[in-house]
Amino acid sequence: MNAPKNLFTYPRHRAEYTAPVPFLPMSRAEMEALGWDSCDVILVTGDAYIDHPSFGMALIGRLLEKQGFRVGIISQPDWHSADAFRALGKPNLYFGVTAGNMDSMINRYTSDRKIRSEDAYTANAEPNRRPDRALVVYAQRAREAYPDTNVIVGSIEASLRRIAHYDYWSDKVRRSVLPDSKADLLLYGNAERALVALTHRLASGESIKSIRDLRGTGFMAPRGWKPGDDWVEVDSTRYDTPGRIDPHPDPYETKEKESAGCATGQKSVEQPVRMISREERLAALKEQREKTVIRLPSYEAVKEDPVLYAHASRMLHLESNSGNARALVQAHGERDVWLNPPPLPLAMDEMDGIYDVPFARGPHPAYGNARIPAWEMIRFSVNIMRGCFGGCTFCSITEHEGRIIQSRSERSILHEIEEIRDRTKGFTGTISDLGGPTANMYRLSCKDKDIERTCRRLSCVFPSICVNLNTDHSKLIQLYRKARAVPGIKKILISSGLRYDLAVRSPEYVKELVTHHVGGLLKIAPEHSEDGPLSKMGKPGMEAYYKFKEMFERYSKEAGKDQYLIPYFIAAHPGTTDEDMLNLALWLKKNNFQIDQVQTFLPTPMAMATAMYHGRRNPLHKISSDSEVVETARAGKIRRLHKAFLRYHDPENWPLLREALHHMGRSDLIGNSERHLVPRTDPVATGKPASERRRPGGLAARSAPASPGWKNAAGQICSSKARTSGDNTPSRKPRRK
Repeated sequence: MNAPKNLFTYPRHRAEYTAPVPFLPMSRAEMEALGWDSCDVILVTGDAYIDHPSFGMALIGRLLEKQGFRVGIISQPDWHSADAFRALGKPNLYFGVTAGNMDSMINRYTSDRKIRSEDAYTANAEPNRRPDRALVVYAQRAREAYPDTNVIVGSIEASLRRIAHYDYWSDKVRRSVLPDSKADLLLYGNAERALVALTHRLASGESIKSIRDLRGTGFMAPRGWKPGDDWVEVDSTRYDTPGRIDPHPDPYETKEKESAGCATGQKSVEQPVRMISREERLAALKEQREKTVIRLPSYEAVKEDPVLYAHASRMLHLESNSGNARALVQAHGERDVWLNPPPLPLAMDEMDGIYDVPFARGPHPAYGNARIPAWEMIRFSVNIMRGCFGGCTFCSITEHEGRIIQSRSERSILHEIEEIRDRTKGFTGTISDLGGPTANMYRLSCKDKDIERTCRRLSCVFPSICVNLNTDHSKLIQLYRKARAVPGIKKILISSGLRYDLAVRSPEYVKELVTHHVGGLLKIAPEHSEDGPLSKMGKPGMEAYYKFKEMFERYSKEAGKDQYLIPYFIAAHPGTTDEDMLNLALWLKKNNFQIDQVQTFLPTPMAMATAMYHGRRNPLHKISSDSEVVETARAGKIRRLHKAFLRYHDPENWPLLREALHHMGRSDLIGNSERHLVPRTDPVATGKPASERRRPGGLAARSAPASPGWKNAAGQICSSKARTSGDNTPSRKPRRK
């Protein structure tokens, strides 16, 4: 594969060097103060503008600024008219439109389809500052403001909705956001490569209608359009087979076939045998792939047929490795949505260059002293890598950031720690996180680049850790030690979710983590105790959890620290039965867990678990009309029951649990002794709501001695008040870009 052009080798658009602006302008007055008469690019975002690399618009804006472009920001515009989209005037090149760091529907609604009371990405957490499906609405308004201006959509909402997708909130399959937004181009994944190349090409005078070759982009095309006559279109149903889909060329095949004389009985002339080298074979396959587009079932077809929807989902995920993915096309009416292969990963020096630009590291002054929860949570943390090869079916990180880990250098990371120390207001010496999508995938990769480029596994760690995966944590251990040694740093905490099945491969890492980087509590995500749901989630069995727990407790004791694990679990995930949730509740009780943070499965666009939820088929395996059926909790009462099992100790859940246990033939679990799951009667009335009648001292998912309250029906058996996230949204920390 040819090496892509480095992000920082392009000549600056404006050759004269100007120092980075304090903040990208959000008003005409700021533009005038900078001496600007116009912006080259205007970025529209559904989030408050915080000039920090964890916020997508700031990161993209500063990258384009470094390329010599003038970039303005329109943050959380009033979408009821086009006026707010004219605030900075007409951009010279394009509007870059995003919904923000999260999909706008996940940001606004819980898994119960209720509007959230707060928006973590808005000043003072004010809700309802962005519309439903904000990407489409913003793009339409930008087009209305300046009809002849280029409009480009991107970010995670564009990534997850780039083809026909199931929308949980409307309970139907919706079209790709491309035709609905009327955008000229869609960028998916981490889009720096495509965006920098696109911006320079537009600045040189190239028409956006002619730019059809950038990886990681999508666009509308006439039905049946192809980039050239040498391209081949293949129906996706030819490839709906798990595992490798290309036939292995015969290495003993002669260069020339035997003559047709064989068919007439004439003796053919023997030809010399030429061995085909591995390099030649790979080159031939690469050339074939680069000129092939796979046609997915149309929007109209997947809308009506859940089996075809699951098939399309499987094919999209199989074509997600940037090393071997082919272009995809899906008809929407009389036109096609064309998706080029995914973007190529960034090299380490490119990652460093993106994060080394001088951010203001704070909210725009327009917000004054307003509290922005996402900023408060993220301001003392450092993103050390991107991507995730876990492939959990309920998670969309892989679909957005890819499976190949892209890591920053130690130098760049340590420099950012120093920047936080020296420039971030309120810093007291504690780095709140050194992580990313996962805590411990830093610099992990396939042992063989050729294998990595040709691999078609959906996960490197499920159903087991691939033998070709390098699980050496030594570079991460070294980074932790150097970070702790930075002058002025008192503590480095690890708050990103830990992949414990990888961690147990490196006892030295676990010891380093537990001894120095846990602030009393460490979150991990077994997600369930039963093999049935775990197999649909793409998560390891409980053996890895028990092994990690043993190591965690041993090293905590050696360090003389009183520390606890916080396990996260998901209720109502596809493939989960009532019996599975009951068994999980019994496991929690046996292990003395009383969980405060509860997640109910939320079907996010494009996730494989969403295909299971909608189509009741398992896209982890070949899809057909008689393939494996995946039942899931869809009715509201069943979803509430599954959630109630996780909080079996909450009196508000006891009536529902008693009813379910009677129905399941498990009345033996109702009673007032230690062996029972729920008591026979509700707490004695105290004049307070049940949610306020709590046993003091509750702690999220802390393993503690069994409560004596199980022997009676008094109010003291209640746990502390639940702090629920309401769904499987990563509410613990804002997802970066």
